[in-house]
Amino acid sequence: MITFHNPLHQGHAPVHEFYRGERVPCFEKPARVDYVEEALRLRGHDLAAPDVDSAAVLSEVHSQRYLAFLQTAWQQWVSVDPANAAVQPFPSVWPVRTLRSDVEPDNFVARLGLYSMDNGTPMAAGTWAAAKAGADAAASAAARVAQGARASFCCTRPPGHHAGPDFMGGYCFLNNAAVAAQVLRNQGAGRVALLDVDYHHGNGTQSIFYERSDVLFISIHGDPRTEYPFYLGHADETGAGQGAGFNLNLPLPAGTSAATWFSALEAACQRIASSGADALVISLGLDAFEGDPISRFALASEDFTRLGKRLARLGLPTVFVLEGGYAAAELGTNAVNVLDGFEQA
Repeated sequence: MITFHNPLHQGHAPVHEFYRGERVPCFEKPARVDYVEEALRLRGHDLAAPDVDSAAVLSEVHSQRYLAFLQTAWQQWVSVDPANAAVQPFPSVWPVRTLRSDVEPDNFVARLGLYSMDNGTPMAAGTWAAAKAGADAAASAAARVAQGARASFCCTRPPGHHAGPDFMGGYCFLNNAAVAAQVLRNQGAGRVALLDVDYHHGNGTQSIFYERSDVLFISIHGDPRTEYPFYLGHADETGAGQGAGFNLNLPLPAGTSAATWFSALEAACQRIASSGADALVISLGLDAFEGDPISRFALASEDFTRLGKRLARLGLPTVFVLEGGYAAAELGTNAVNVLDGFEQA
């Protein structure tokens, strides 16, 4: 399977984050993709550099104001004080209910809070370049499928599915899966199905497509009453306006077994099969793995091969986009198991 990787991902390498109120080393780190790339090469998959510029598509899924901020955020931070080049910026205030979000503050930390859903998405000097190259990889993978390939894989970090129209969060800055879906739509797909199998709900993707009927969004994830991102991902969120009926959330309790998880996958696949979709995008989060340090599902490595085989049975041109998965050493095996299962089928 052709894989588009991100040659700039290592430039996004923040040192620490805040987890449960404590400062800890980043779970989302360059080694994650290094392991995946190694496993891909060992099993004979081709890796290619991005060959499509995602700039035009990014403006279709994200607001111009957000993109303008993100592109220059690090320079803005350093311009506040040159010593900030050695300091990671974190937001400390957010425009919650009754506060205004239409006016962009002059204060940098306030601007950062305006465009952030949490303080768990650390930035570094190379964040924009890495995120943009990842979006280029997603656009390239989707373009290859639109041109006739059966499937492709976007192997990138930082991930994307928590990034909404005008905010970052959950390690995500640009929504790579949304970029892939939009490229497929722009290049002729009447409807795209987008299935998110990450342990954490793809709140950003849902927000981007919630009022659209041309992209069916389905997510299998930990129950938001107890699991991040907490404030979206409930079963009663089914779409609005023209998108009514085109959003399906399948939340599952922490500790869910593989058998129960695959029952939810079957429901998702049946909905995709009946949707009239012309193409499929998979937000391939691999943190449903039983050994993941920040998630609580129970899939074993061999279950990811089964996942790939079931997705292949849908018979749709498919773009896989890497999302979460924080058991870094096992991430390569689990990712390539999905791809090999898909190809074997």
